[in-house]
Amino acid sequence: VTKFKMPENFRSLLDKQVVGPSTETLTKSDFPVQSFKPKVQMPFKRIPGQNPRKVEEERRRRLYLTFDIAELLADKGIDSNQLMPRHYDPDNIPPIEEMKDSVFPIYLPLKVFDNDEYDCRTPEEWMSLGLEPGSSDRKPVPGKALLPTDDVLGHEDPKSQKLIYKWIDVGVLDYDKETVLYLVHKTDKNGLVRDEEGRPILNGGITPEG
Repeated sequence: VTKFKMPENFRSLLDKQVVGPSTETLTKSDFPVQSFKPKVQMPFKRIPGQNPRKVEEERRRRLYLTFDIAELLADKGIDSNQLMPRHYDPDNIPPIEEMKDSVFPIYLPLKVFDNDEYDCRTPEEWMSLGLEPGSSDRKPVPGKALLPTDDVLGHEDPKSQKLIYKWIDVGVLDYDKETVLYLVHKTDKNGLVRDEEGRPILNGGITPEG
């Protein structure tokens, strides 16, 4: 039996040691990990010659993360800022030559064209993605929403001609069956969903105080 002998150049050996990148998720997030998992219609028991379910989930997750709704719409020639109806302004009607294919201004809200027949999840299933195993608190679910960049004017007059609408990263907090609307909260510069005091928003923002 011999005792461990430390090399004299131990410090230089540590400096030369190269460690690869960590696979641990170091980015802090207010969203549960399972909220990013895509829905896959595959059997849990793998069929010979078919990809395992977890492999297919990971491939689709990475594929869906490369999609950007603003870019997809722009590729089709759609200006996202023009999707929100505005107040009719007869004094500032652009010439027909500048209106491209549209002669009349947009006046119908997006919900008129909404169709959920092909949705892969129901609203209740989407909201359940915020529940982590073993926890009673429901976290926000990541999403994108077409919102005005000016929050104050956007609340006062969402159809103002001065507003600029963009697709913004949000946390989905709740869903109302009666109005068929989602409650969302904009993420901050770090991608977190926090209240005015910097606390994570849980359970749709409902606290024991109300």
